[in-house]
Amino acid sequence: ARGEAAAAGPGAPQFPFPYTPYLIQEQFMAALYGALEAGRVGIFESPTGTGKSLSLICGALAWLRDFEQKKREEEARLLAVEESGQEGKECPSLAGPAHPESQGTAGEPDWVTAFVQKKEERDLVDRLKEEQIRRKKREDRLEKIRHNVQLKYVAKRKRAEEDETKRLLQLSKEVLSEGAGDALEQLDDNEEELILAEYESDEEKKVVSGLEEDDDDLEEEHVTKIYYCSRTHSQLSQFVREVQKSPFGKDTRLVSLGSRQNLCVNEEVRRLGALQLINDRCMEMQKNKHEKKSDEENEGKKRRVSRTICPFYSYEQMQFLRDEVLVEVKDIEQLVALGRETKACPYYGSRYAISAAQLVVLPYQMLLHEPTRNAAGIKLKDQVVIIDEAHNLIDTITCIYSAEVSGSQLCCAHSQLLQYMERYRKRLKAKNLMYIKQILYLLERFVAMLGGNVNQNPSCQAVSQTGTVLKSINDFLFQSQIDNINLFKVMQMLSSLFGFVERYGSPASAVKSNKENQKLSGLQNFLLTLQQGADKEGEFSPAVEAENDQVRTASPLMQIEGFLSALTNANQDGRVILNRQGTVGQSSLKFLLLNPAVHFAKVVEECRAVIIAGGTMQPVADFREQLLSCAGVDPARVVEFSCGHVIPPENILPIILCSGPSNQQLEFTYLTRDLPQMMDETGRILCNLCNVVPGGVVCFFPSYEYEKQVYAHWEKTGLLTRLAAKKKIFQEPKKANQVEQVLVEYAKCIKRCSQAGGQMTGALLLSVVGGKMSEGINFSDDLGRCVIMVGMPYPNIKSPELQEKMTWLDKKMPRATGQAPSRVLIENLCMKAVNQSIGRAIRHQKDFASILLLDHRYARPAVFNKLPQWIRERTQVKPAFGAAFAELRKFHRGKLDALFCGPGNGL
Repeated sequence: ARGEAAAAGPGAPQFPFPYTPYLIQEQFMAALYGALEAGRVGIFESPTGTGKSLSLICGALAWLRDFEQKKREEEARLLAVEESGQEGKECPSLAGPAHPESQGTAGEPDWVTAFVQKKEERDLVDRLKEEQIRRKKREDRLEKIRHNVQLKYVAKRKRAEEDETKRLLQLSKEVLSEGAGDALEQLDDNEEELILAEYESDEEKKVVSGLEEDDDDLEEEHVTKIYYCSRTHSQLSQFVREVQKSPFGKDTRLVSLGSRQNLCVNEEVRRLGALQLINDRCMEMQKNKHEKKSDEENEGKKRRVSRTICPFYSYEQMQFLRDEVLVEVKDIEQLVALGRETKACPYYGSRYAISAAQLVVLPYQMLLHEPTRNAAGIKLKDQVVIIDEAHNLIDTITCIYSAEVSGSQLCCAHSQLLQYMERYRKRLKAKNLMYIKQILYLLERFVAMLGGNVNQNPSCQAVSQTGTVLKSINDFLFQSQIDNINLFKVMQMLSSLFGFVERYGSPASAVKSNKENQKLSGLQNFLLTLQQGADKEGEFSPAVEAENDQVRTASPLMQIEGFLSALTNANQDGRVILNRQGTVGQSSLKFLLLNPAVHFAKVVEECRAVIIAGGTMQPVADFREQLLSCAGVDPARVVEFSCGHVIPPENILPIILCSGPSNQQLEFTYLTRDLPQMMDETGRILCNLCNVVPGGVVCFFPSYEYEKQVYAHWEKTGLLTRLAAKKKIFQEPKKANQVEQVLVEYAKCIKRCSQAGGQMTGALLLSVVGGKMSEGINFSDDLGRCVIMVGMPYPNIKSPELQEKMTWLDKKMPRATGQAPSRVLIENLCMKAVNQSIGRAIRHQKDFASILLLDHRYARPAVFNKLPQWIRERTQVKPAFGAAFAELRKFHRGKLDALFCGPGNGL
C-alpha cells in the first residue's frame, strides 16, 4: 500500500502511515504526539485489532523526527549567532543584553554577570560543535557501510583468514599431542596459549579497513531516543517487523536488546540451556579474557593454565556488528544471524549501538530492573519510554523485585563456601576471610529461621512447625540476628565469589579469582577434589548430591544475592515470607514487594515522557493509584487515552447470562461452584451453544483444578460424549511447550470441519484464565466465534501474599467510592483477567464473535463498569437462558448467511 500522511488539521503534525489510517488511529497518534511533546505520563488503551503497534510507531517516530529537526534548527541558530558575534566582537561584554542597573542581584557588577552569561553561551556552543562533529562522523561511517559493499567483503575475508589460522593452530596442537608424550603436554598447553595470546593481541590492534583507528565513539553521547519494551521476545520481534514495514523502516536507527539465552551465538555456551548457566559461563569467559591481558603484561613470571575465552567477544568485530545494526532495522533473529556471520557477539554488540540508536526495543525486565538497566548501559535521563502490553505492569514489577531462596539452596551454598574457605584459609586476605565468615553466618541463620541446621542434609530434616509466617523486613533481620551486618558489602563480596564456588562438583567449569585473590591457582583441581571427596564430607554430602540437578540450573549464590538485595528495600515496602514445608530443603524464604511504585518512581522521574499502553488497560484506577500516585507523579502530568474498536457494533454480541436452561441461578463462588447442579448447568449451556455456534468455541475456567474437576464430572455423567458429537474437545495443557501443539491440532480440526460439513461443526477448547491461552494468543475468525467465561476468576483470597497486600493497601490508600482499597484490588485483579481473556476473539475489522459471561454478578454496576468500553456499550444482560439463546442463534445465523450470500459469495 502507498504511504499516506495523516494529519488532524492545518498546522498539526504529519503522521506518515503505510495505508490510510482509521480515524481512531489518527486520534491515537495525535494524543501520543501531544503527550510526548508535553512530557506527560500517558495511559493509552487501544483494543487488539485496531493497529496499536503501527499507531505507536508512527506517532512516536513522527514526534522524534520533529524533535530532532527542531533541535538541529536551534543548534544552527545558536551557531549562527556565535559566528556573527565573532565577526563584530569589538567589546564582548557589551554584546550581551543591556542591564539597566549597574549591579547584579547578588551584588556583582553587570560586566561580571555578562561575562558569566557569555561563558555559558560559549560552553554551550562548544558542546554543540562537538556533538555536530560526532554526529557527522557517525553519519559518514554508517553511510559508507550502507553503500560500500567492499567493506563487508574485507571484513568477510579477514574472518575467513582468522578461521583458517585457528584451524591450523588446532592441527598443530593435534600433531604435537600425537608426537609428544605426556611429558610435553603441559608445555604444549602453555605454547598454545602463547600463540593464541599473540594472535589475539594482534587482532585487537588491527582495525578492519574503513574503520578509523581512533574510533572512540563507543563513548558517544546518548541521542534522544525512544525505549520500547514489551513482555516477550516474540512480541518484540513482531513490533520490529511492523517498524520494518512502516514508512520509518528505512531511516530509523533501531537496536533490539535481549537476554544471553536469545542472543548468544557461541554454541558451546548455548548448549548449557539454562539462562543462569549461560550467564555464568559468559561472565567466566570474559574474566578469562581480561585476566589474559594482565597475564600478558606479566609474561614470563609464572606458568599459567590455558583458559577458554569467547571467540565472539572481540571489540573490533562488535564495532562492525554495531554499525551493521544501526544501518538497517533488524529483529532478534536477524541480529543473531548477523552475529554468526560476522563472528561478533550480538549480546554485547547490540549494547554498543544503544547510544546512537533512535529506537531501542527491549524486554520489560531489562528496563524495569535498575541493576540490569545500568549493566546494559541504558540511560533514561530525558528519554522517552513506551511500555506496551502493560496491563500486568504492577505484577511484573512486583515479580522482578521479589526473590525466593529454598532451604536446599542455602545449605548447598553453605557447604560449597565452607569447603572453599577451609581449603584456602591461609591464602585469603583477612578482609575477604571476614566477609566469607559473615556470609556463612548469614546462611546459617537463614536455615535456622526455617527450623533447620545448616550442617545436616536439608532433605532429611523434617520441619516441626509447618505453615507460612510473614514478617516485616526489620523483624526478620532482628529475629535472624543479622541486623548488625552491612548487607551491601556482603552482596559485593558474594558477587565476586560467583566464579569460585557456584557449581558444586562440576570439574569442567574453570573457577576464577577476583583481583584481591589473584595468587590462587589450581582451582579446577580443587573442584575435582570436591567432587571426588564428597563422600568424605559425611552426612551432608548426599544432600548436595540429591540437590545436584537443581543446583545446576541456577547458581545458589546468585539466588541468595537476589534475596539479600531484596532485604535492602525500605521496611514498609516489603515483607519476608517464611514458608515452612515438610523438610528444610523444601522450605523457603521469600521476599514480597508490596510497593512496586518505589522502583517505578526512578523511571518516571528521569524520563522526559512515559507511555503505558495496552489493548485492555481497564480498570485504570490501579495504574493511577498504586503505581503513579505512589511514585509521586503529579496527577496533572497524567493523561489518559482510550479508543473504541474498529469493528462495527453488529459484529460482537456480549451477553451476561444470569441463569441456565433449567433456571439454575449462575453464581460460581468457591462454595457453590463444586455443586453437581452447577457443573451440569454449565455443560447444558455449552451443549446448546455448540449446536448454533460454528467453528471454534473457547471456554475459560477460573483455574486448572476447576477445569479438571468439571471435565471429570461431565465424563461421569455422559455429558462429555454429547458435547464431543458436535465439537472435538481440546484441553489447555499445563506445560508451556505443549501449548503450540494443542493450538495447531485445534486449528486443523476447525478447518477440516468447515470444509467437510457434516455433524461435527468445529472444536471446543477448554482454557484457563491467566493460563497460556488467555494472553498473547489470537483466536481470530473461525478459531474463536464464541468466548465463554465460567464464573468470576477472583484470586485466591486465602493466599498470605494477597492478604498482606490487601492489608498494606487499606493502610496506605485513600478509601475511594465507599469501597475498601483491598476490595477494589480483588475486583480489579478479577476483571483484568476477564478482559484479557474475552478480548482474544476479535482481532480485526471484519471479525465477529459472541461473548458469554456466565455469572449473574457481572451485572452488578461496580463490576459491569470495569468491562472495556467497546464491549460494555454492546453488552446485553439476560436473566433467562431462553432469550439469550434466541439472541445467540439469530446472531450466528445472520453472520453465516452474510458470509455465504454476501457480495461475491453467492451460492
